[in-house]
This record gives sequence, C-alpha cells and structure tokens, in this order.
Amino acid sequence: MTLSFPALLPNIATDPIHQFKIFPLLDWTAAGYNLSFTNSSFWMMVSTGLVLAFLGVAASRGGLIPNRIQSLGELSYGFIADMVRSTAGEEGLKFFPFVFTLFFFILGANIVGMFPYAFTTTSHIAVTGALAIVVILIVVGYGIYKNGLGFFGLFAPHGVPLPVMFFLVPIEIISFLARPITLGMRLFANMLAGHIMLKLLAIFVVMLTGAGLAWAAWVPYLLLIPITALEFLVAFLQAYVFALLTCVYLKDAIHPHH
Repeated sequence: MTLSFPALLPNIATDPIHQFKIFPLLDWTAAGYNLSFTNSSFWMMVSTGLVLAFLGVAASRGGLIPNRIQSLGELSYGFIADMVRSTAGEEGLKFFPFVFTLFFFILGANIVGMFPYAFTTTSHIAVTGALAIVVILIVVGYGIYKNGLGFFGLFAPHGVPLPVMFFLVPIEIISFLARPITLGMRLFANMLAGHIMLKLLAIFVVMLTGAGLAWAAWVPYLLLIPITALEFLVAFLQAYVFALLTCVYLKDAIHPHH
C-alpha cells in the first residue's frame, strides 16, 4: 500500500477542461486495485456533509413556530413528497426517502461545484451514470417483485392491434433501455457545458486584462454575472428533473399497464 497526500486544490490553468480533472488526494493500492481517495470523492463528501448539516439543523429545533431554516427544511420535505405523490401516486411514497436523498445529493453536488476551486462531481458521467443505473435497477427490481412477469406488459400497451405490436414492442424496449443513458447524460452534459462556459468567460477576462485591454474585459465580466445566476438555477432544475423522471419511472414499476 502506497500513501501520499498531494495538494488539495489543482493549479489554476487556462484550460477550461482542467477543472474536471480527477486526481488522487490519497494514493492507495491494495491487491493490485487502485483504491485512491480522489478530489471527486472529497467534494462528494463535502456536499453530502453540508446537506446533512442543513437537514440536521432544520430538524433539530422542531418548534411550533419554525425559524427560517426549519421552514426551508419543511418546504423541501413537502416539495419532494408532493412531487412523488402527484407523479407515482400514494403507493409511490414508499420511495420518498430514496427520491429525497437523490434530489439533495445531486442538488448539493451541483451547488458546491459552483464555488471557486470546488469540484463538480455531477460533471462526470461515471457519477451521473451510476445514479441512473441505480434508479433503473430499482425500477426493474421492484416492478418484477410487485407485478411478476406482468411488469413486461409495460412494453405492450393494452388495446393495441397485434400487427402494430410487432413495431411498437421493439420501440418501447429501446426507449426503456435508453432511459439510464438519457438520465445520466442530461445531468452530466448540462453541468459540464455550464462550467466550461463560465471558465471560458473568466479566461477571457484575465487574458484581456493582461493584454492591457481592461476596458474590453468588462464585456465577458458582465456576462459572467447573469450566466452564473443561470447556472445556479440550472443546478436546481437538473436535480429536480432527475428526481421527477425517477418518479415517472417508478410509476411504471408500480402501475406498468397505465
């Protein structure tokens, strides 16, 4: 086992892709397997810790008249519960803890990644793809557990003429298999593109200022403000869309014939 502790933060670079580089903070090799603790792992723990701290503080007081943090926690609880109930029905509420955790894990990672020198774990397809695979495995597993082979009726809607079935069933199967791909790619691509755009604008500001064109640097600098605000909105929307689609897929597992 080899242990080393490199610098926590990567060097600032003009390469907009540099911010997505994964590097080990703790080199650890055991039995030929690389088990290194990376910057991605570290920031994943940071975002998870912040979410747990927020929810812990929100739930700790439990006052009849809630303060601001408690109100925000209660609104968050109600927001996710209403989304699950309206999408997957009352029976879908058994998956509320999973959807709630998924939403806040993604939201926390997205928000933390917006701050300078932080790392956006959701900008890597390995992370978003793993989350999407977990969602689909739960959907398929619960669908078969609850409905048996009737779950596969999802691919053959009732009332469709038999000749049409020969075309419809393959399309439905391909559409279902594409779900984890689109679910993971959507989150990954949005976070990746937004951060690249922000980094490019920041690079333009530095380069123009260094070239003695400080007056021209104001253009990309002013663009940074609304785009940064937009990225915070996207951070929330992508967590919401991921959680919402999870609820839609869970509905198919609960009611495959609807």
